[in-house]
Amino acid sequence: MEDKEFNYINVIPLVDVMLVLLTIVLTTSTFMATGMISVALPKASHAQAEVMKRQIISIDQNGDIYLNTAKITLDELSIAIKELDRETPLIVRPDCHIRLQIFINVLDLLNCRGFKKVAIQTERR
Repeated sequence: MEDKEFNYINVIPLVDVMLVLLTIVLTTSTFMATGMISVALPKASHAQAEVMKRQIISIDQNGDIYLNTAKITLDELSIAIKELDRETPLIVRPDCHIRLQIFINVLDLLNCRGFKKVAIQTERR
């Protein structure tokens, strides 16, 4: 029997394996980017900035304004938010039965003070 010379390399199995590996890498990176995989983050020294706490501004059905749990007026709110960092996340929780002007006054105050991370909390229907 005579040995045949090996003239070519069959690359189809190699391509199949590479496509499977590419799919695994892309799927894993998607999970890591969206936070679905639990990752233990490394610790840093004291140079790490403090984690900012979010502040909650609530407006009840009577139009009373609360910063976290303390009842305040619009002028007191203006003074209280002067001390906050402009990158502090703020959540505004208005009652659905309040006058629109009260809500606009609070949002206008936050906008004038330069807050950019403002969210309005609602409920899903």
